[in-house]
Amino acid sequence: MPATVFLALAALTLVSAGIVAFSKNIIYSTLGLLGTFLGIAGLYVTLSADFLSAVQILVYVGGTLTLILFAVMLTARIDKMKVSNPSGGIVPAFVLVALLLVALGTVAAQTAWPSEARPVMPSTAKLGHAFLGEYLLPFELGSIVLLGAMIGSVVLARRAVKRSWEKG
Repeated sequence: MPATVFLALAALTLVSAGIVAFSKNIIYSTLGLLGTFLGIAGLYVTLSADFLSAVQILVYVGGTLTLILFAVMLTARIDKMKVSNPSGGIVPAFVLVALLLVALGTVAAQTAWPSEARPVMPSTAKLGHAFLGEYLLPFELGSIVLLGAMIGSVVLARRAVKRSWEKG
């Protein structure tokens, strides 16, 4: 059963990625990207990486894909645009992809894959214990750096927008 689920998720991911790469309609490409992201999230679940799966769904499907879809939908007359990149490099692209697949297949065939059972503790519990244990200081320092970056971006954006009554 796990092999069947893996193969179904891998097929969903690969077929959706093919739709993204080869579709001439940008809406179909965006919907193919949705299938690709969901397939990858499912593969994370099969690897017992439930935190990465949730992040994949929240960030990529919820944020990035929605942004792309709204940008496409709000763009006026996108179907009347002239294609600026003709499909002239298809043969070199296929050669490059074939070489990459051979290299990945060789690495996958020569890797000693562990076959023991999955850990009992979910990955999110391990991550939480690590953040509150040995990685507490780096986690808090990263939080402070991100807070400083957010404050800096607000200050820079505030400076860029001056009102008529502000002196500058």
